[in-house]
Amino acid sequence: MKTIARKLLPTNLKNTIRSILESFDAFLLNLLSMPFFLAHPRISNSLYRIFSTKFDREQQAVLAGRLAYRANVGIGYRSSALLRRNTHRLEKGLSMQPRRAVFAEDFIIETVRCYAQCVSAEKVCNQELKWAGDVLNCYFSVVSHTTNIADAYQIFSQASGYCKSSDINKAALSIPYQYQQINQAQINTDSFTDLCLQRRAVRWFTQQLVQDSDINRAIEIASLAPSACNRQPFEFFVANDKTLAPSIAKYAGGTAGFADNIPCVIVVVGDLSAYPEERDRHVIYIDGSLAAMQLMLALETMGLSSCPINWPDLDVPEQKMAKRLGLKSYERPIMLIAVGYAKPDGMIPFSQKKPANVLRKDIKL
Repeated sequence: MKTIARKLLPTNLKNTIRSILESFDAFLLNLLSMPFFLAHPRISNSLYRIFSTKFDREQQAVLAGRLAYRANVGIGYRSSALLRRNTHRLEKGLSMQPRRAVFAEDFIIETVRCYAQCVSAEKVCNQELKWAGDVLNCYFSVVSHTTNIADAYQIFSQASGYCKSSDINKAALSIPYQYQQINQAQINTDSFTDLCLQRRAVRWFTQQLVQDSDINRAIEIASLAPSACNRQPFEFFVANDKTLAPSIAKYAGGTAGFADNIPCVIVVVGDLSAYPEERDRHVIYIDGSLAAMQLMLALETMGLSSCPINWPDLDVPEQKMAKRLGLKSYERPIMLIAVGYAKPDGMIPFSQKKPANVLRKDIKL
């Protein structure tokens, strides 16, 4: 309806309607900022919802994610958010200095039951099962076996046969290790700064084919980015086709004028079914963005340029993207990333960045 109205209504009428809506929005904001409403947030929230439905999609997505988590007991297709979270919690306990003789009693039964389910279902990827199995095996080898931990060990022992027979378990153990064992990268601050300066938002690309192998390698590097409890609640939907990519890119309003020359586009999608509680609803954006930044830097090292494309929470584009990608109600687009080989004579914005003395705020004693 909005799209039709934009095309049919004259410009002066559209400007008048926009002015009226902006005036009402300002009135509502001023009203809700009054002391009475600030002191009674439930009343202000209820009043706000009468005039705005802009948070409805997020609320429905969060609810759908919580329901999916409970229905699947935290076990999704190829990965288990519950197993990943609890395995990481065990890793932190194993890394503690000094390490306690007994820890994780409150969630170890839940963890081994989830592990057993994953082994039985044979749908979680082998690398994830190996990591969980290695950490659990390490955990049981160092903690004191209280009654609760001994019961958990029995469940683990009965379930771990499938993983032990897997070829992937011939690899090195996936357990905590000392910092001094890290392979130090041959890169210094100046060269890393150069890479960051090299990475610009490029909007003009040649039509040279982007190799799928390069995209896969960049995704692997992006997966090394940190995420809350190592749940990695995101996926990368790739349209690596010069006809398909522009059609996907056009769902984002910020691609007008350059979408048709994009040879490859990646949609970063967050998965709210990784969380049983509302409090974690924003983690998909944090973790997805950390991975996306690492992805773009990785692309630069391959000679590929990129452009992160903003994805505001707008109902119509969300519906179109969800339908086109086949997203579930708890899966939400975080951003789009255009990828390709930059045109040598293509223009890029200067984009002055804020200096450190503007961005830094010291916390006082």
